[in-house]
Amino acid sequence: MMDKNSKIYIAGHRGLVGSAILRNLQNNGFTNLVVRTHTELDLINQNKVAEFFINERPEYVILAAAKVGGIYANNKYRADFIYENLMIQNNIIHNSYLTGVKKLLFLGSSCIYPKNALQPLQEDCLLSSELEYTNEPYAIAKIAGIKMCESYNLQYGTNFIAVMPTNLYGPYDNFDLENSHVLPAMIRKIRLAKLLEDNNYNEIIHNLDLDDSSDNDAISTQLLKYGIQRNDNNVVLSLWGSGKPFREFLHCDDMASACMHIMQNVEFKDLTIGLNEVRNTHVNIGTGKDITIRDLALLIAKIIGYVGIIEFDATKPDGTMRKLQNVDKLNNLGWNAQIELESGVRDVVSWYLLNH
Repeated sequence: MMDKNSKIYIAGHRGLVGSAILRNLQNNGFTNLVVRTHTELDLINQNKVAEFFINERPEYVILAAAKVGGIYANNKYRADFIYENLMIQNNIIHNSYLTGVKKLLFLGSSCIYPKNALQPLQEDCLLSSELEYTNEPYAIAKIAGIKMCESYNLQYGTNFIAVMPTNLYGPYDNFDLENSHVLPAMIRKIRLAKLLEDNNYNEIIHNLDLDDSSDNDAISTQLLKYGIQRNDNNVVLSLWGSGKPFREFLHCDDMASACMHIMQNVEFKDLTIGLNEVRNTHVNIGTGKDITIRDLALLIAKIIGYVGIIEFDATKPDGTMRKLQNVDKLNNLGWNAQIELESGVRDVVSWYLLNH
């Protein structure tokens, strides 16, 4: 078990996942935390990573570093996503073994599961059928990370555990209008629609990083690009898809709490009890609850105070109709989600308004 002075390396401490885990550790009094920016340590560089582990000798490792992106980036940069993620994982996991790391936590993604797997997604459905094509390279890299942890545990007696969080949201998320995930993108779009509703053109210019001299026509053209326009006396926001798909969302602080519970209370041997063949020892992290995209949009609109029209463009793709994780294994290990979606979204909206 980690104590307050244990030397803990958090790889990827600037991302949504890593920053939440870092905050959790700091808030709970852990003082010997090791972090490196990409400039300070390129995790793809095998020699540099080996040198870092030899010099620093961390006792515990949180592997939250990864190359991530939305559907467009995953599909366009397929080679980059598989190569960079495999290299990061290989370097950190292997050197954790070589330098005697007591415990490692590897963070994956729910995209590891087959696109047509039965809902809710159980850990045992891994590799049972084909993956979603657009993010297949990324998913394969993450599956390799799971299998690498299992294999090193079996051959070398290490204590490396893999966890698979569901869709995450929270402060420090990516709110880019073109390549962010659905919840932060929706927050920003609904915020922009609210600003148009209030005729707050100065703030729209600031939000979209437009030239200060932009006139109303130029602003309207830019807003329309993101599905926002004024129609007669109403503001109309058009969102992609039918609004019918269900998605599960977990606040990043809950995710960090679950990770710390596993680091402090769960060993790899606990995940192999009753198994004839050791496989699928990873643990889903989620809430076990989902919401339609339409209801999510209405919830965010209520929180932001937008009272205009929200339309859904069913000619645009919906993606998978449901993506809910089974969290029975996690619950049986003694952890349950605490942050309700409305409370969590209010928290993120407040953070966004304060920081953007």
